[in-house]
Amino acid sequence: MGELNGLYAIWYREFKIFVRERSRLVSALIQPLVWLIIFGSGLGASIELGSAAPGVGYQQFIYPGILVMTILFGSLFFGLYIIMDKRVDFLKEVLVAPLSRTTIFFGKVLGGATDGTIEVITLMILGALFFGINFTIYSAIMTLAIIGLLMVSIVSLGLIFGSMMESLEGFGLITSFVIFPLFFLSGALFPVKNLPGWLYAFVAVNPVSYAVDALRTVILGIGSFGLPLDFGVLITFAIAMILIGTWSFKRMKL
Repeated sequence: MGELNGLYAIWYREFKIFVRERSRLVSALIQPLVWLIIFGSGLGASIELGSAAPGVGYQQFIYPGILVMTILFGSLFFGLYIIMDKRVDFLKEVLVAPLSRTTIFFGKVLGGATDGTIEVITLMILGALFFGINFTIYSAIMTLAIIGLLMVSIVSLGLIFGSMMESLEGFGLITSFVIFPLFFLSGALFPVKNLPGWLYAFVAVNPVSYAVDALRTVILGIGSFGLPLDFGVLITFAIAMILIGTWSFKRMKL
């Protein structure tokens, strides 16, 4: 019972921080909206998707990728809070409590996933209202399931980096080398069909590609890999990140 109470306390602390910092929600929404409005409308006017996405406009085509981008840029940087907690000695105070580091890790993951879920639900509402995205009950539930798996994976990845690093600047540098390849090589902005072999290979080994593909399948009805493979890769990725994350937390030095 003590571990569960500790898990709830850590989650609740992260959630309260998010609620109090309303600017985080606003800033998290501005970037995807800019991409959808400017990039989707401007560049989309000169792009023909053809047989890769019949009957789908470019703005709608990149919408699933923009949801994934929101998770990548928001959830990965959740690891920054670990470094900040180290600097203000909050983690030392938490570790004094009779809680395992695994519980602390999962509390942080749940906190980051909750924050990201709120952002994604807000974008889903905006997508339905302004960007021509028609959600059904099935597609909405499946979208949240896919996003949930990806979110747990990326928050865990951010916490792994945060547990290993002491510098905010170093964290930003390292994560930049992770975020941009994961995003741009995920097929978020282009169809993966008919790609050159060398580029398709990079897309195929990128686990984020399967989140984008799964979202396109459930939201737009178009996909390249198939939902069973998409979910298999995402579940494997989530399990791997959780295992590595708990191991990193146990070895973390304060």
